[in-house]
Amino acid sequence: MRTEHDFLGEMDLPDDAYYGVQTKRAVHNFSITGHKINRDFIIALAIIKKAAAKANILTGQLSPDVGTAVVQSAEEIIDGNWHEQFVADSIQGGAGTSINMNVNEVIANLAIEKLGGKKGTYDIVSPNNHVNMSQSTNDVIPTAIRIATIRKANHLIKEFVGLGASLSCKAEEFSRVLKMGRTHLQDAVPITLGQEFNAYASVVNRAANRVKTAMAKLYCINMGATAVGTGLNAEPEYVEEVVRQIGLLTGEHFVLSPNLVDATQNTDDLAEFSSALKVSALALSKIANDLRLMASGPKCGFNEILLPAMQPGSSIMPGKINPVIPEVVNQVAFQVCGNDLTISLAVEAGQFELNVMEPVIAYNLFNSIEFLTNAIRALNYNCITNIKANLARCQEMVDNSIGIITAISPHIGYEKACAISRESLASGIPVKEIIIAKNLLPVERLDVILSPEEMTKPGISGKEFLLLDLKEHEEQAV
Repeated sequence: MRTEHDFLGEMDLPDDAYYGVQTKRAVHNFSITGHKINRDFIIALAIIKKAAAKANILTGQLSPDVGTAVVQSAEEIIDGNWHEQFVADSIQGGAGTSINMNVNEVIANLAIEKLGGKKGTYDIVSPNNHVNMSQSTNDVIPTAIRIATIRKANHLIKEFVGLGASLSCKAEEFSRVLKMGRTHLQDAVPITLGQEFNAYASVVNRAANRVKTAMAKLYCINMGATAVGTGLNAEPEYVEEVVRQIGLLTGEHFVLSPNLVDATQNTDDLAEFSSALKVSALALSKIANDLRLMASGPKCGFNEILLPAMQPGSSIMPGKINPVIPEVVNQVAFQVCGNDLTISLAVEAGQFELNVMEPVIAYNLFNSIEFLTNAIRALNYNCITNIKANLARCQEMVDNSIGIITAISPHIGYEKACAISRESLASGIPVKEIIIAKNLLPVERLDVILSPEEMTKPGISGKEFLLLDLKEHEEQAV
């Protein structure tokens, strides 16, 4: 064991711990979620510490030997090492001070060892004086949230694009599969399964663009704002250089906020990004609902599509297979909506020069992105790519539906169409058979009207067809 102290007193720490006294206090105070700091958040924080150290070296604020040791230690964390040393809970009081100090202490102790010292000898490398030089929790945490969010969002957008491509492929595959469209869960008019999947592809691609648009505002950061946005203890040369270094380390084009007080007070851009995730999740959930309904059955439901069998569906009912992938997409969407509400409340709860609720914003934002990314990947590769159309069932439902009367109505008139609809519903005789029996339209003309192309992509107006049909009937009567 070793003993460390801060201005509140002394605490003992295990000798192999690279975190220090302030982190241990946080562990004691905030046993909340049991979830440690998100991996991308840790990497983002280490990027900031490396960038700050390099900027401080270049501007003459930090000695090269200490600065180089800090840079090397931060690089190890960026590469994925020492992550087990980040033990602070994800949700905590203090606006993320404990998270920031966890990083500062780990980097300081790693740097101390590189310079030949023992952990805890902070006169060699200080978590506050050296690792946190020219910084505050209040510019480090907001900037790290944005770096980590962008890092995660790039993966999310990639999955959205992949799902959109798969849905477009299915739209092409199902372009000739005629089925009944439904409104109010009632028979409407025919549509192709391909048209439905093409609509799914459109909304998914729109979701990808929505996330991209919301992400664009996250490139504006408040590094150099320090405590309240006034830049106290940060030299102007450092501020310019640290933003440049962050850009070099991430490969992204970050810019300094034109109003650092505003950027330190407000987190509305994070609320906007969360809202984009929520709206996109709602669109995915709607698709999942449709898939579950179209696959319902297999004997007593719609049974229009066949989902890939992923696992047995019941512990008591033999042979049952459930739509587990769409179900999990629904549940992820519900969670994202709940996360968005938490983020909205936290964004509103800031006071004066800082929003102290940023830890819970980060926690829920990161979860939403990760959950959505994983759900989209599961939906794409465990469901969409192997969906099959039940051609016979789709055609059967079209043939037996009274919904096709809407396509015939312009050719025989609305009143006759209503009468045939009622007769078909009462007798169970298909609409097409009733029209043929009553000699209301020639069979050849009826086949054209009820063809997939004519019902889903009509090339001639109903009025023109009606005039043409009436003329034909007059000629036949003569």
